Amino acid sequence: MTDKELRRLSRTDLLEMLLEQSKEVERLQQELAEARQQLEERRIMTEEAGSIAEAALRINRVFEAAQAAADQYLENIRQKAPGHTDTKPTDSQENEGIQE
Repeated sequence: MTDKELRRLSRTDLLEMLLEQSKEVERLQQELAEARQQLEERRIMTEEAGSIAEAALRINRVFEAAQAAADQYLENIRQKAPGHTDTKPTDSQENEGIQE
C-alpha cells in the first residue's frame, strides 16, 4: 500500500491493519520457532548417527582383535598338540576342528 493510500484510511482501518500485521508476525515467529526446533532435532539425530557409526567401528576393531587372539590361541594349541606337524591346516580343516 502506498503512503497516499494509507493517509486515506481511517484510524480504525489503520488499527485493524496493524492488528492483522501483528497476528501475521506472531504466526511467522511461531513458524520460525518450530523450524528451529526441527533443525535442532535433525542436528541431534545426525550427531547421534555419527556416534553410532563410530561406536560400530570400534566394536568391529574389538571383534577383530578378539578373533586374532583366538586364532593365535588355536595355533599355539595345535603346535603343542602331540603329533604336530609343521604344516598349517587348511581353512576347511580348521573349521572341522572348531565344529568337533
